[in-house]
Amino acid sequence: MHSRLLAAAFLVAFTAAATAQTTPARPKITGISHLAVYTSDPAATDHYYREIIGAAKLPDPENPRGVRYAFNATQFVEVLPLPPGAGINRLDHTAYNTSDAEGMRKYLSAKAWKTPAKVEKGADGSRWFTVLDPEGNKVEFVEPPRLPQEIAAPSVIGRHLMHIGIMVHSRAVEDTFYRDLLGFRPYWFGGMKEDRLDWVSQQTPDSHDWMEYMLVHDTATSGIPATISLHDLGVLDHLSIGEDSVLTAYKTLEAGNRLTGVHDAHTQIGRDGKGQFNLYDPDGIRLELMNFHASEKPCCSPFTADDPAE
Repeated sequence: MHSRLLAAAFLVAFTAAATAQTTPARPKITGISHLAVYTSDPAATDHYYREIIGAAKLPDPENPRGVRYAFNATQFVEVLPLPPGAGINRLDHTAYNTSDAEGMRKYLSAKAWKTPAKVEKGADGSRWFTVLDPEGNKVEFVEPPRLPQEIAAPSVIGRHLMHIGIMVHSRAVEDTFYRDLLGFRPYWFGGMKEDRLDWVSQQTPDSHDWMEYMLVHDTATSGIPATISLHDLGVLDHLSIGEDSVLTAYKTLEAGNRLTGVHDAHTQIGRDGKGQFNLYDPDGIRLELMNFHASEKPCCSPFTADDPAE
C-alpha cells in the first residue's frame, strides 16, 4: 500500500512539473504601444494631431487605410476611417508593446484565451495580434521592429504616451485578464468623491506606463451605455502624454497659437494630485497632458509604484 501511495504521489508531481514545463512563460509587456481611434473627418483630425499636438504623420503598416501620428519610435495614435454602424464609438483598440508577439500569442493560447492562429507582420518589421478582453474590448500586442525608425517631430507637445484609458463596467471582470493573466500591477485608484470608485490605474508588468479603467456605473456588463454621449465616451476612452510641467506645455501651445478646437479653459490639478490639461480631437477623443509626478497629495489612495518618466 505504501509503495502504491508513493507511486501515485510521484505521478501527480511529475504531471504538475510536465504541465508547468509545457506552459510558456509570458513575454514582457514593455509599455503602451498605441491607441487606435476612428475619424469622421480625416482632414480635421490630421490638423489636430500634426499641427496642435505636433506628432509625426506616418503610413500605417497595419492598415493601408489608416494613418499613424507618432510621438516617438514605438508610440503613436493610429487613426482609422469611421466604419459604418459605429454609432458614437470612436475607439477601435488599445495596444501594448511586447518583447515577443508570437510568444505572447502562445502564452495566451496556453491559458485557454481565444487567440488568432498566427501573428500579423507589417512592412516596418513589426508583428502583432489582437484578442478581446473580458468585456469585448479589442486589445493588440505589438512587437516593434528590431530597429525602430527615429521620429522627426520637433514640435510634439510630449514624447511619452504614458497611459491610456478605456470605459469599463466591472473592475473584477476585467482584472481576470489584465491583472490575473497579464500581470498588470496596481498604481492608483480614486473617484470624484472619496466614497466612489471611478478610476483604477495599473501599470504594465515591465514598465511604468499604465492603463486606466474608466468605470461606468450602470447595470450593463459590456458595450456602450444607451445614455452616454459622444463627448462623455471620448472622456472615458482617452490617451495621456507625460509632461515634466503641464503648465509649460500649455504655455507652449498658447504661444504657438495651437490652442484651437476643443480644450479645457485652463490647466488644473487632478484628483491624483498631478497637473493636467485636456484637449479633444474632432471626434471627441480626449488627450490628457499630465505631469509625470504629483505636486499635491492624491485623494483616495496612495501611489503604489514609481511614476513614469520622460
